[in-house]
Amino acid sequence: MKTALITGISRGIGKALAEKFLTEGHVVIGTSLSGTVDFSHEKLTVHQLDLTSSQSIRVCTEAIKKSDTKIDILVNNAGALFDEEETNVIIDKLRQTLEVNLIGTIDFTEHIIHAINKDGHIVNVSSSAGSLGGKSLTEIEFAKSSHFPFHYPAYKISKAALNMYTRTLAARFINEKTPVVVSSVHPGWVKTSMGGDGAPMLPVEAAEDIYRLAISQPETGQFWFKGEKHPW
Repeated sequence: MKTALITGISRGIGKALAEKFLTEGHVVIGTSLSGTVDFSHEKLTVHQLDLTSSQSIRVCTEAIKKSDTKIDILVNNAGALFDEEETNVIIDKLRQTLEVNLIGTIDFTEHIIHAINKDGHIVNVSSSAGSLGGKSLTEIEFAKSSHFPFHYPAYKISKAALNMYTRTLAARFINEKTPVVVSSVHPGWVKTSMGGDGAPMLPVEAAEDIYRLAISQPETGQFWFKGEKHPW
């Protein structure tokens, strides 16, 4: 039995992932903007977390640390898409996006990092939209739909930067001789409020893939999709 800390479990992939961990007998500490979710379990605890607020991050992480619970798996799932219809960078939306997908996620991770077991696993839910290694899977998938493939630049920028955090954090642990694994994962194009109704995958399918990665000990500092390394 492991203890998983998962951000953003009120809906979509986060909810499906929390339910998967609980079904498999693990303990889940989850977060949501409101501090509540529409499901319950004896092994589930939920905390309020707003990744745009440094105070909220401090309060949430301190509450978790005060419980003396050691975290085996941290899944940074919470994320936001504010510029789906744009092809140009809108600075206000870029700031909003970075606050949630990058700065808040890093702030939260750095505050909770000492509560993670030495053989733990940090999983950053990224996107192939942030890949610099050729056309992303998301663009290929979107090209098959009515969406123009070069929308949402702020979201892409945020996920590319999150991938670099994965690499730098993994390198830091290696340098410190700390055997914590750090991974990025592309969940696929998923039928959620962010992914839209035209997406080919259900949240439970994405959750299965992320769960398998999270409970394993893969090579650190890598970007994954369906168990295979994905181009950075």
